[in-house]
Amino acid sequence: MSQNKSIIFFDGVCNLCNASIDLIIRNDKRDQFLVGALQDDFSKKILSKFDVKEDYLDSLVLIQDSKVFYRSTAALKISKHLAGLWPFFYPLIILPRWLRDPVYDWIGKNRYKWFGKKNTCRLPKPEERAKFLSPENSPI
Repeated sequence: MSQNKSIIFFDGVCNLCNASIDLIIRNDKRDQFLVGALQDDFSKKILSKFDVKEDYLDSLVLIQDSKVFYRSTAALKISKHLAGLWPFFYPLIILPRWLRDPVYDWIGKNRYKWFGKKNTCRLPKPEERAKFLSPENSPI
């Protein structure tokens, strides 16, 4: 990937996922991340290059240094680069995935029930456009 930007793909209709993306955008002080909805056609095109299924919505997906990360590993790798106290969560990466991922999966399985769902994907506010993946700013 050029420009050294990582890409975070998220469920664009999930309220919890959108709140998480808002938090990431606010705390990405070093401008390291681009974000894109998993449902977006351009996102699907990029994900297909990494053998991610076109209909995948089970977790957020992080592409960092041309590698794909899912679930708790992706979330912890993202937290490492955010401002504030978020990097303090990164040491949890030493726990095996079989311990971390069931918690992530439990939240993911209940996300619509607990936090709700939108009818359409989130659109970026004008001041956020540079943070959202597009053909014009794709690092891939």
